[in-house]
Amino acid sequence: MNAMKKRKPILLVDDSTESQRVKELFYDSKIDFVEYHIKKFEESCCGELPTTRAPSIIAADGIYKGEEKIKDHIKNLKENQNNLMQQDQHQHQKQDEISNFNKMIEESESAYL
Repeated sequence: MNAMKKRKPILLVDDSTESQRVKELFYDSKIDFVEYHIKKFEESCCGELPTTRAPSIIAADGIYKGEEKIKDHIKNLKENQNNLMQQDQHQHQKQDEISNFNKMIEESESAYL
């Protein structure tokens, strides 16, 4: 199986309570992210970011601005994660069933020997 490392979303925050709530949402959801405070980002990198508002996230699948869009994005991430876990469990159950079936066949064949 080819393992691919996922990119962490980048969370742009400021000192607002909205940014703090979004940050807590990421922590509570156990989603890894990279945090940039927008003022420090402006100072150390690119100057002023006049069209960027915080909180915003830059994720592999898009850019989400504002608390509600970020909440929707996190909800979708969690749903996708749950779906993948269910698929994985289902696959393991199928493998167990096949293994048990093969064992039954082996046992029934050995009874005739």
